Amino acid sequence: MSRPRIVIFGATSAITQALARHYAESGAALTLLGRNEERLQEVAADLRARGAADTTILRFDADDPQQLTAVVDRCWRESAPVDLAIIGYGTLPDQAACEREPDQAAQALATNGVSVIVLLLALARHFEGQDHGSIAVFSSVARDRGRPSNAVYGAAKGAVSIFLSGLRARLHKSGVHVLTIKPGFVDTPMTQGLALPRVLLTTPERVAADLRKAIQRRRSTLYTPWFWRWILLIIRSIPEPLFKRLSL
Repeated sequence: MSRPRIVIFGATSAITQALARHYAESGAALTLLGRNEERLQEVAADLRARGAADTTILRFDADDPQQLTAVVDRCWRESAPVDLAIIGYGTLPDQAACEREPDQAAQALATNGVSVIVLLLALARHFEGQDHGSIAVFSSVARDRGRPSNAVYGAAKGAVSIFLSGLRARLHKSGVHVLTIKPGFVDTPMTQGLALPRVLLTTPERVAADLRKAIQRRRSTLYTPWFWRWILLIIRSIPEPLFKRLSL
């Protein structure tokens, strides 16, 4: 039986590392992509020690559309066929800064929204050609309803989620699975310093475990932890006149 080949964009994040460790222990071949080559080397060494069949690192800039297409082409030249592609990079912009500085808002939208969609367009062409595989993409519960505290971030993730819906329908005809991942509050370096309710905070390992199950079951959307599905159902159901009065 051939070992699965997995490509991870944003391989130095806490969640994708937790996920990669599981696949390494199963003997998968992993291609790790990110901006920081030194950190990629450290992650790759850890995964090899855990049993990864092979690890390749590639540096890429998510804000360079031409580079995104080129790096995807290279992944297929060196690792085809790819069984699973995971997109797990992103930033958590300061909403107040985005409101003051148009450049910061544009950058946040480009990194968290536009670059992911451009990357997905490149991935889709290759997956469509091989007629199998899965694509798992991190969106956020923030996309389910716009809130003043993170409207720019939520808008970027909303764009990604809408695109994924269309891509899922397109690639279904080729037998390719597309998963939208909507994590709630996760205890990672990106969220350190934020005033988050501890009762709702989860770990990268918990999210990674939920994600593995969702990929295996070929689900379309994953809320993780599970209770966020119901929290967001309540938030979406609040009438607009009342919602405008809330501090969310």
